[in-house]
Amino acid sequence: MAQETVRETDSPGVTAEFALPVGTATLRATVALPAGRTTLTQLLPIIQDIENTIVDQVTLEAEAAERPISCRAGCGACCRQLVPLSLFEAEALTEWLQTLPEDRIAHLRQRFHLALLALRDAGIMDRILDGAWMNDEEINTKLNIDYFHAGVACPFLENESCSIHAIRPLSCREYLVTSSPELCKDPAAHAIAGLQIPVRLSRALFAFGRQIEQDKRGWIPLVFLLAWGKSGAKPGDRVAGTGPEVLKLFLQEAEAHSGNADEEA
Repeated sequence: MAQETVRETDSPGVTAEFALPVGTATLRATVALPAGRTTLTQLLPIIQDIENTIVDQVTLEAEAAERPISCRAGCGACCRQLVPLSLFEAEALTEWLQTLPEDRIAHLRQRFHLALLALRDAGIMDRILDGAWMNDEEINTKLNIDYFHAGVACPFLENESCSIHAIRPLSCREYLVTSSPELCKDPAAHAIAGLQIPVRLSRALFAFGRQIEQDKRGWIPLVFLLAWGKSGAKPGDRVAGTGPEVLKLFLQEAEAHSGNADEEA
């Protein structure tokens, strides 16, 4: 069971020690948290660090078992899939976009626009908006296959590398394969050996999103980010408290999804 110990510091913050079950092991860490009101969105940098630690450990275990990760910079096959983006990550990325120079923002707007047009022309957009795929596994699988075959790259993919790698979604961090990169060119035709992550923190974020939106998904397709951002939504405000309180809520949700490697997004 996730455990947390909080210590006050001289600065306007606190230090929290926690233990999170990760498969057959336990992740123990110490993090610096704000003592005052904190939203789940504001906690994302810490959550990303926890995710990175989990992925690094699983990666080392895979290498020790002579099943090294085959993902490399320059291989953007997975960036042509339908990428699930939690509402909290969407909020954070929207805020980040607002800090960019106008010419960079204009460039990204164009890339998102072209991606949406390509999905529309491929007949994918109407199927996403219809929502039937959320309630039918077969329809969902077919949509994801057709989305990939449409060849529409994530708007943040530039020169086959992620241009937001440091702040990329948790779902992207969790997608790692040990099979040949060549097979990733068509996941529908080849058996892709994916790395099993014992705790997918993205699932915890999706769970909070479902509670807020009262729907089965709790996330948006990343390609909808700019359109979503125009709503001005602040989902993080719905999961807020002191830094330790929000971390505790998140860790409890993460533990609830521990071991659910095959759980649907």
